[in-house]
Amino acid sequence: MFLDFLGGRARQASELYLLGDLFETWIGDDDIDDPDNVAIVAALRAAADSGVNIAVMHGNRDFLLGEAFAAAAGVRLIDEPYILSTAEWQFVLAHGDALCLDDGEYMRFRDQVRSQVWQSAFLARPLAERRAIAAQMRAASEASQRDKHNPYTDLQPAATEDFLRQHGYATFIHGHTHQPATHDHIVDGIHVERWVLADWHEERGECLAWDGEALRREAVLPEKRA
Repeated sequence: MFLDFLGGRARQASELYLLGDLFETWIGDDDIDDPDNVAIVAALRAAADSGVNIAVMHGNRDFLLGEAFAAAAGVRLIDEPYILSTAEWQFVLAHGDALCLDDGEYMRFRDQVRSQVWQSAFLARPLAERRAIAAQMRAASEASQRDKHNPYTDLQPAATEDFLRQHGYATFIHGHTHQPATHDHIVDGIHVERWVLADWHEERGECLAWDGEALRREAVLPEKRA
């Protein structure tokens, strides 16, 4: 469904922003030829070659995406938070996990794996060993989620308000929390919108589209095959 999206609807846009977790795991750019990755990279490249300017942000599952991936896919990697200014409006984009401060266990893990020391040591391991470590980490994460009453932590309210204040009350777009919604915040007397992206599943996906006047959610559905 995502490949169909890149070959169809996405090409009607001048720019496409992917805010992390494009891949379930990414263990290094030397794994780019893995069959699970090849089709995605090729489809990104085809969309980019068609004229779409594609930007990719790291997520909590694919934080090791590097410049070799970007070159192969024809995309550019962007840091978070990312300020997106158009002629009509200003947005601030993020994956979202950095503001989930109430999940102390996850924040400690995030600090560890985002450090240059940890990443250098991990990438120095053989590819097969990295695959095994990633599988273990994914299994541990899923087990931890099953043990929680609510496995998905939302953004911490006070930190979110500070974030909106620090970024000029721009419309905030993020994912990560698995809780798609549009939130209205009043920060220092100013109304600020926060749009949370939806998950993609086999039966349905979703994108946000900006037409110069308003944001809207667009459903992405599987194409009917003959």
